[in-house]
Amino acid sequence: MDRSVDTDYLVVGAGAAGMAFVDALVDHDPTAHATLVDRRATAGGHWLDAYPYVRLHQASQFYGVASTRLGTGQVQESGPEQGLHERATGPEICAYYAGVLEERLLPTGRVELLGGHEYRDGHLIELATGREVEARVRRRVVDARYLAPSIPAEGPPPFAVDDGALVVPAGGLPEVADAPSYAVVGSGKTATDAVIWLLGHGVDPDAIHWVRPRDPWMLDRAAVQPDPAVFLGMAATLMTVAADATSADELFLRLEDAGIMTRIDRTVVPLMARTPTLGRWELELLRSVEHVVRRGHLRRVAPGSLALDGGTVTVPPGTVVVHCAAYGLHVRPALPIWDGQITLQSVRAGFPPFCAALIGYVEGTRHDRPDEEKNRLCPPTPYWSSPADWAAMQGRGARAAATFMADPDVAAWAHRVLLNPARVPPEEADRPEVRAVVARYLEHAPAGIAGLARIGRDAGVPA
Repeated sequence: MDRSVDTDYLVVGAGAAGMAFVDALVDHDPTAHATLVDRRATAGGHWLDAYPYVRLHQASQFYGVASTRLGTGQVQESGPEQGLHERATGPEICAYYAGVLEERLLPTGRVELLGGHEYRDGHLIELATGREVEARVRRRVVDARYLAPSIPAEGPPPFAVDDGALVVPAGGLPEVADAPSYAVVGSGKTATDAVIWLLGHGVDPDAIHWVRPRDPWMLDRAAVQPDPAVFLGMAATLMTVAADATSADELFLRLEDAGIMTRIDRTVVPLMARTPTLGRWELELLRSVEHVVRRGHLRRVAPGSLALDGGTVTVPPGTVVVHCAAYGLHVRPALPIWDGQITLQSVRAGFPPFCAALIGYVEGTRHDRPDEEKNRLCPPTPYWSSPADWAAMQGRGARAAATFMADPDVAAWAHRVLLNPARVPPEEADRPEVRAVVARYLEHAPAGIAGLARIGRDAGVPA
């Protein structure tokens, strides 16, 4: 062992969470030194391996690090999303993280990146050589990988593939753009992106089979925008509906009527609720695909056939199977964020970069305070999968947000940070429509949060 690292914070993972944490930490603790460690050569996490046509499903402003806006903040003036905020492409996000690292963090002299290394059981390993690097950590190890997403490009498909069958991950679509037909496997954002890419490149909807083991609920993108009157209006409606909804299905159906939730097939009540945002123009395209296979999970692909839990489906000769069946953000048990090490997790429901930045801010301003004080300020909110999970975690996240926003300095910081979807900057606070939605939210939040907890509890979701 001939190398060593001396640092205050060893941050394992240089993706969205790790970068947001470090950015806020060094901004608010002028003494802190942080070392980012990642298997990849540079910062950016899974975006470095994402499919080439990927883009954020949410407004760019909600993503990245607290100090540096992703994009320009412009509202689209034309096209199918006219009036909605811009959404960055994958290459734009990778360039953004490279810029934050090179132009903001490294020049402080208090941040370094150890690319091509892995942290294993308290040891740093240089992947190219297998050599161990000694790590002397003065304050904390920070786990930024606990909720790291799984993407199709990172592993084999979760089904068997017989000789002669053609299977590609989502990123391989541009290489097979002249296939006679396609079978898209998956129910989440990657699958919807793949279907939209195919349709946008002239593929006939009838040439697509879509294997959807579970139909998804998604948020209407127009309801999740960087305008407090819009975002808090959506939150106020959620609380109003949740107060007396009797089940998760009723909650989602009423939110659909209110223009907040959407589903691809209105004859099917979805069982999945990871809730990415979806544009109405995308919804129209997705509904044009009529060959939807709902026979459970795909188990085996053979030339001309798909074997699923509920039987075998015949597909045309030469069909390319597009593997989109990765887990995405992992649903894992909530842990105390400060417990010896720091484990980055969501605090408010969703919006992981804001939550990681919040944890970085709290650590940067309170690193010498007891763990129990910081854990009280930032209780974790797990991710969700089912509609009942979503309801329970929205209630839990709303309680967590009320806790950290009750602290004056945290609230002042959060209202300034573009990553915070619920921020009300001082210059916006007196807008009549903002004052109205804030009042409506505050009026209905107590009963709404109780209703969300009840819906989750009735479905067996831990509080």
